[in-house]
Amino acid sequence: MHPGKASPILEVEGLTLSFGGIKALTDVGFEVAPGSITTVIGPNGAGKTSLFNTISGFYKPSVGRIRFQGADITATRPPERARLGLARSFQNIALFRGMTVLDNIKLGRHAHLRTNVFDALVYFGRARHEEMKLREEIEERIIDFLEIDHIRHMPVSVLSYGLQKRVEMARALAMRPKVLMLDEPVAGMNREETEDMARFILDVREEWGVTVLMVEHDMGMVMDLSDHVVVLNFGQVIADGTPAEVQADPEVIKAYLGSGEVSELRQRLHQALAVEA
Repeated sequence: MHPGKASPILEVEGLTLSFGGIKALTDVGFEVAPGSITTVIGPNGAGKTSLFNTISGFYKPSVGRIRFQGADITATRPPERARLGLARSFQNIALFRGMTVLDNIKLGRHAHLRTNVFDALVYFGRARHEEMKLREEIEERIIDFLEIDHIRHMPVSVLSYGLQKRVEMARALAMRPKVLMLDEPVAGMNREETEDMARFILDVREEWGVTVLMVEHDMGMVMDLSDHVVVLNFGQVIADGTPAEVQADPEVIKAYLGSGEVSELRQRLHQALAVEA
């Protein structure tokens, strides 16, 4: 670590993850600086979601360590990681579709509630006070922030895909995260929805001071928002740096363009190379 440089809030060290004889991740390592937006990218099947599942505790690595705020959390269970300040959304929306938006968001605070089962059953004293404070926090801070006041009492099942993704982000924010992990936050969205989500992600960092770690395929958004980009290919880190450094990396160009994918990344990589030339 350089003198004067802040300690990383999240450290991934030499992670290896195997399913049977197949290695999903091999010696993956990188750091996430506090207050940054770090994005993990890579072709389909590169191991991005496996990495997210390992960091959030759903998968246990065969080798390697995960440190959060300097503490080793490799063996820590997912609920405890949430209590420590790691919150995430999912690639496939994981909301309770029959419940309202407000009730789905309230579930995000479950890991931090102090009342016991008896308090909750009789709903008085601590339970009632905590419920009122929770609702006030969600209504005044999270719902207003994400501009979903008009849908707060609607069941999730009737919402558009873009609004459901926003509700899932709201539930993650209800956990009061120090690091917000977003798995493909704009996948399947139209341009307007994508622009709205990009604005919310920037505001979460700027206004709430939350560090963001995300997986995303929209290269325009990645290059515009990210401070730091990590590139995976076949479960290994092939590049790690600023968006400009990653754009010009020969291994990244080979990984994407060699796969035959036609995307905005092709244009951006060619532009970066032209500037370097």
